[in-house]
Amino acid sequence: MAERTYRPGAGTATLWMVTAVIAWIVSFLLYLEYIGQLNGAAPLVSCSISPIVTCGPNLLSPAGNLLGFTNSIIGIVLFTGPVFAGVGALAAPRGMRAWYWRVYALFVLGGFVFVHVLAYRSVFEFGSLCPWCMVVWLMTIPLFWSVTGWTLREGVWGQAPRRLGAIISSWMPAIVVVDYAIIAVAAQLRLDVLGSL
Repeated sequence: MAERTYRPGAGTATLWMVTAVIAWIVSFLLYLEYIGQLNGAAPLVSCSISPIVTCGPNLLSPAGNLLGFTNSIIGIVLFTGPVFAGVGALAAPRGMRAWYWRVYALFVLGGFVFVHVLAYRSVFEFGSLCPWCMVVWLMTIPLFWSVTGWTLREGVWGQAPRRLGAIISSWMPAIVVVDYAIIAVAAQLRLDVLGSL
């Protein structure tokens, strides 16, 4: 008996591709900004909006270079994954097996955790917010909730969590807004971002 395959709808696959392409472009801009700061060159696109909303402290910090090189390279490499997953979903009418979607979902989970760790450190340790980094956060959060909701709902992880997946999928816009709001409120209470503009 053939193993079951899974295929997201066109709307879901398109969401993955759009969020990943935007995050990839911004990761590339962050890379250029990082190189510019190392060379003392003028920024390609200025990201210094206020003393608190600026790229410098974050990009050159140890947390901005966790593996010994700028985190933007991680984004440049890994944000191709959701693009390939979306294109593959649209191009493969029969879909792909559960293991493929599980691996994909785990990588997206890793990205989701990573951006929240960086957001926490930006707010509570560095005392500054990188505008380009925040765009990556804005794209990664709905990507994660979409992938999580879809894989759970479709039974990629088994039958037990399908109801949870259906709830996440139906409430995804609200969940994403709440996720954004938690970061925004924490940043405002800790840094008074609005007062710095």
